[in-house]
Amino acid sequence: MTNHATAQAPLVKNNKKGTVWKRICRDKWLYLFLSPIVLYYVIFKYLPMIGTIIAFKDFRFVDGILGSEWAGLEHFQRMFSNRDFYNIVKNTLLLNVYDVIFGFPMPIILAVMLNEVNNRLFKRLTQSILYLPHFLSWVVLGGIIIQICSPSTGVINSMIKACGGESIYFMADVGWWVVVFVVSGIWQGAGWGTIVYLAAITGIDMQLYEAARIDGAGKFRQIWHITLPGIRSTIATMLILRMGSMMNIGFEKVYMLQNNAVRRVSEVISTYVYRLGIEGAQFSYTTAIGLFQSLISLILVFTTNKIIKSMGETGLW
Repeated sequence: MTNHATAQAPLVKNNKKGTVWKRICRDKWLYLFLSPIVLYYVIFKYLPMIGTIIAFKDFRFVDGILGSEWAGLEHFQRMFSNRDFYNIVKNTLLLNVYDVIFGFPMPIILAVMLNEVNNRLFKRLTQSILYLPHFLSWVVLGGIIIQICSPSTGVINSMIKACGGESIYFMADVGWWVVVFVVSGIWQGAGWGTIVYLAAITGIDMQLYEAARIDGAGKFRQIWHITLPGIRSTIATMLILRMGSMMNIGFEKVYMLQNNAVRRVSEVISTYVYRLGIEGAQFSYTTAIGLFQSLISLILVFTTNKIIKSMGETGLW
């Protein structure tokens, strides 16, 4: 029996290899179309990870990555002993927390509202208007927001003056800058985020709505007891992905709206790394910050996924 089983093992392995190769040959065109995406991630996502070794070295262009001297944990010690570092981590987390609290529910609300619209023309027009800001560069959006919030010629301050109030310098006030930042993020991304939830809503069995109407349930009860539970798994998945970016804020958005008057609340990890890494050429130190940022993001993803699974959802894995 032992000899027979040993003889069968290579045959099973060869059969598996043959089956895999047959599948690749059968679906060769699908793999061909998939190859650009794979190459993109390999070249721009995985290969650059080799550069994280810079965080443990005193990197110099002359010596290169491999030739630079080892520094060990020196840059990490500097990072944790720097008071500015704790301030930028706090700013990054706070802005992301505000975005999760106020911004994360907005695509869900918009998707539910659009799903209840029966007029196809109005629905398509509304969707196009909501999606439009997503396709605009933050250079353009930042300029629009600054003009709208201008204390002299801005639309908002013009309305405030017309009502007898005094103009507010939104972009130079610490509190108002945070409000403008969060609201502008919702304006730019909420419409595009509705696509995922609308797709999830279309997968809900329509017979559930018919049964609810027969039982006398109104629109709000249908939404609460059918629509929202039907897209709960999608909401959980999107929340896990969102928590993975809690330590990261898009550089362009902050950089375009940032100014010296509000730097103590607007300086985040991405702008801090830009100033020290690109402008100050402190590559090893900023790489250490980036590595710390990625580690915290990974922990947040695993933690959120575990919490979501403990609540009965499938999670990401």
